[in-house]
Amino acid sequence: MRSTLLPSFLAMSAAAASAAPPGAPATDLPVREVALFSSGVGYFQHAGPVRDNATTELRFKASQINDILKSMVLADLSGGTVGVVTYPSQDPVEKALRSFQVDITGNPNLADLLNQLRGAKVTVNAGPEKLSGTVLGVETRETPTGGADAKSPAGGSTYKAAFLNLITPTGIRSLAVADLRGLAFDDPALNAELEKALTTLSAARDKDKKTVALAFNGKGERQVRVGYVVETPVWKTTYRLVFAPDNKPRLQGWALVENQTEADWNDVKLSLVSGRPISFVQDLYQPLYVTRPVVQNEVRAGVAPPRYEAGRAMPGAMPPPAPAPASVGSAAMRPMAKQRAARGGGPMAESYDSPRLDDSAPSDSDGSSSIIVDAAAGEVGELFKYTVPGVTLPRQRSAMIPIVNDNIEAEKLSIFNAVTHPKFPLNGARLKNSAGLHLLAGPITVFDENVYAGDARIGDVPPGQTRLLSYGMDLQLPVSIENIQSSRRLVSGKIVGGVLELSRKVVSSRTYLAENKSSRPKKLVIEHPRPGSDWKLADTAAPAETTTTLWRFDVNVAAGKTEKLDVKEERTEGERIELVSADSANLLAYLKEGEFPAPVRDALRKAAQLRQAVAETEARAERVDEEVNRITTEQQRLRENLKSAGEKSEYGARLLRKLNEQESQIEKLQADAAALRRKAEAQEKELSDYLKGLTLG
Repeated sequence: MRSTLLPSFLAMSAAAASAAPPGAPATDLPVREVALFSSGVGYFQHAGPVRDNATTELRFKASQINDILKSMVLADLSGGTVGVVTYPSQDPVEKALRSFQVDITGNPNLADLLNQLRGAKVTVNAGPEKLSGTVLGVETRETPTGGADAKSPAGGSTYKAAFLNLITPTGIRSLAVADLRGLAFDDPALNAELEKALTTLSAARDKDKKTVALAFNGKGERQVRVGYVVETPVWKTTYRLVFAPDNKPRLQGWALVENQTEADWNDVKLSLVSGRPISFVQDLYQPLYVTRPVVQNEVRAGVAPPRYEAGRAMPGAMPPPAPAPASVGSAAMRPMAKQRAARGGGPMAESYDSPRLDDSAPSDSDGSSSIIVDAAAGEVGELFKYTVPGVTLPRQRSAMIPIVNDNIEAEKLSIFNAVTHPKFPLNGARLKNSAGLHLLAGPITVFDENVYAGDARIGDVPPGQTRLLSYGMDLQLPVSIENIQSSRRLVSGKIVGGVLELSRKVVSSRTYLAENKSSRPKKLVIEHPRPGSDWKLADTAAPAETTTTLWRFDVNVAAGKTEKLDVKEERTEGERIELVSADSANLLAYLKEGEFPAPVRDALRKAAQLRQAVAETEARAERVDEEVNRITTEQQRLRENLKSAGEKSEYGARLLRKLNEQESQIEKLQADAAALRRKAEAQEKELSDYLKGLTLG
């Protein structure tokens, strides 16, 4: 039977633990400023007054503790000092509970708890009697169902009951645990251990939440601040673009913000920052242990006593005694110097203020709409921010905060891009940021004359810049592409240092035809692909906009009419040719391909002639070599026949005369080939000398 006394006893102990006055009064520090970055981190600042020595507690998710340990900055601004910051251990709660004298890990009943505390002095209330004594132990007995004093009849039912054996001044008393109405430990240290165990158990109830305690030391009332950086959801922006028949286009912008912290935001100054500061996570929460070498104790064998017989010792020398082991002294622990936080206005205040965003006065409402925008825009170094004062948002809630509500310059038009759609353009607008605020990237929902027209996307738009956006397909303005042509021709050439430098012009052209089938005029933007920065427009109207990859042309198309746009683009290609190694046929082909100045044409013609002469001489030398090879092959046949006929036969004599004639012929041919090669070398030198340093055109 499980005792019902322990739950109520533990509840009273937990209440006592929570109500026990700590070393310093607890102080609440509300959130005053929040800065959310588009990189997924947020800076939070708590501020408020404290009096004398005070503590405050902040709750965080377990995943945020590493960020807290890395970034938290504290300041006591009125002459006080920052004390110790404490936070829960990373060890499992079961391990922490087992470290106390009273082990409540397994949710023990009162009998099991008393059995752990054998030898402890307690005071118990057993019915009308109050006893004090020392716990001897707890035993289990078979007890009749009628009670401890009843006599069990033969075959009667029994149950197991726990009895506390208590040593009192009058002897050992045995008390049924179920009859105890109160129990107190006489040892204050034991009570404190139980309270600590219960506090640890209570703190671990929410495993994902951790409490960080901050201490501030000083006298009197003072202002303190706490700041830290933790991971936060990325804040987002959405827009609504409204085209009204009789009014200027209007842009509404909203920031989507989520409070995923453990604290409510009450009247905080919220800053929404567009930027990507470098941020990382380092595991500082997990305890780290350094692996140390294990040194085995040195153990020496003892000396065996010698044996004696017949009045003489057995031979053998005794080993010398082992030296005494050196004593190992523990190094004295040096006390750690206390580091005090800087007082107000000192270095601590500067280090704290450095991450804060400068204050920005809220902008006045324009009064032209029911949506009042209190967001003030400003630059923060390389970043951009909106500052919204007086934001209230409970924890684990999200909100839409108005940041833009103003008339804006926007022109409705159609946008054609053959890659997006080969026939129909898209309904769109050319939007100029005339609101004076930095517009961040986000979706735009477009309304035309109070009717939903479509959705669009837009990137970052600084003040004064223009962007295109598209939100639907325009089926009343089909566009076709015709007369796609390309050509490549040689336009000029010159000789520089014996190198022929050619210039070729590559031309590409096409025609866009746009037919307006609607009853009202339309402005069409044609996005023409730009092949590269080396391409230029020729005989084409100047584009309205130029990007790194596109030319954008504006074309006004009247109702029921067709307009065309001719786009011609060209670029110049260069080619370098070493004339000394160029083939004569190629040189003559260059002369036929393009227009050259007369001196360049004459030089190319002469170079072609010199190269042709060299080629002809080399060809004649090759033909002589071929004749020598033919005669040599014939001599091999004649020598084979001479071996068979014999030199003294009439046929042999004839063969010998033939061989002699061929030898004379080979000698002459070899001399001719050598002369031709010398001539070719001379001609090659003449060509090289002519082209060396030649510059014309």
